[in-house]
Amino acid sequence: MAKLILTHEVSGLGTAGDIVDVKNGYARNYLVPQGLAIVWTRGGEKQVTDIKSARAARALASHEDAVALKTKLESVTITVPASAGAEGRLFGSIKTADIAAAVEAAGLGQIDKRSIQLQAAIKATGAYSATVKLHDGVVATLALKVVSAK
Repeated sequence: MAKLILTHEVSGLGTAGDIVDVKNGYARNYLVPQGLAIVWTRGGEKQVTDIKSARAARALASHEDAVALKTKLESVTITVPASAGAEGRLFGSIKTADIAAAVEAAGLGQIDKRSIQLQAAIKATGAYSATVKLHDGVVATLALKVVSAK
């Protein structure tokens, strides 16, 4: 078993700053090369505190703030402009960073692109939905409208 410090959130394993034990192959072949974790050392405890303080700074201050942001996000439809062909097919696809930028452009505040989850890849214009994990137990559903940018 390998002892690692997570630098990013990994589904089913933990969040940034957590110390986890995983199998050697999972650590060596996936987590460390992808930059999702670093090998645990005694000196790594300082890195854990740095990661946790950075995560706390990014996190919303309280549960009430998260609920207020959830109601704002669910009350509107976010318009995401993208370059598309004549049939409405996109050149590329919509990424979570594009959605986060559209939310900020709409004046609804900033959300972390890593907290946005799409059900399927968005490769055409139309109406879609995405979920955003704002806080522990607070998940907002975004209504998205992908339009052709001209």
